[in-house]
Amino acid sequence: MENLTAQGSRKKKRMKVLKRMKVKEYLEERRKFGTLHFTLIDPHKTNAENAEKIASILKDIGTDAFLLGGSIGVDPIEASEIALKLKETGLPVIIFPGDLTNIVKTADAILFMSLLNSENPYHIIGAQVQGAFLVKKYGLETLPTAYIVIGYGGAAGYMGMARPIPWDQVNISIAYALAANMLGMRYIYLEAGSGSPQHIPPEVIKSIKKTVPEAFLIVGGGIRTKEAALSVAEAGADAIVTGNIVEEDIKKAEEIIKAIKKKD
Repeated sequence: MENLTAQGSRKKKRMKVLKRMKVKEYLEERRKFGTLHFTLIDPHKTNAENAEKIASILKDIGTDAFLLGGSIGVDPIEASEIALKLKETGLPVIIFPGDLTNIVKTADAILFMSLLNSENPYHIIGAQVQGAFLVKKYGLETLPTAYIVIGYGGAAGYMGMARPIPWDQVNISIAYALAANMLGMRYIYLEAGSGSPQHIPPEVIKSIKKTVPEAFLIVGGGIRTKEAALSVAEAGADAIVTGNIVEEDIKKAEEIIKAIKKKD
């Protein structure tokens, strides 16, 4: 068995490599080894102290990056403090913007998202225009992302005034993903919504991955068990996001991460 000194040396070397890499390069490199796991921290629900504890536990289990953001009640000062705590792990901290208050300079990157199936132009391009100078000023790395709400929607769908795509309308989901890819969006985030009674159906994930295999496919919402996580991973997700379960039952989050990493 590898001794603790050797393990510590290897972790320090990896931390130095991560600091030199851009986040997009890191994600591509990690993807070579299988499905990634993103831990979503909502500053409205989790303070800096708890975020630090969660980060320490899940980093050791194998989470690959932290998403930071929420749809409601995010205080940018608290979000900034949380980002600093998360960065101590050496893993990327990526803003998952519910609105402009989510943009903080202490993060590494931002999912520069357009909620494509919103009925309000503000969430498609208006918020992005308002936030562009701030993102540039803070020097945040941008990850151009198509955000597509499917089925339940949850708070993100409601606040984003989305018209969720029905679970069984696979071709509509494919069309949105294909259009996003043609517009140059490198990342596609399929969102079932926080608290969703089910996750994105595997047939939707498979079909989108087959149509746009070059896209980095992120899937979140309704993933509460290791079985659900494995079905999403096997369907072709490049990254799986868990949020609510991290706050409610971290042991289940650990099981999900272990299942994904064991599979790969």
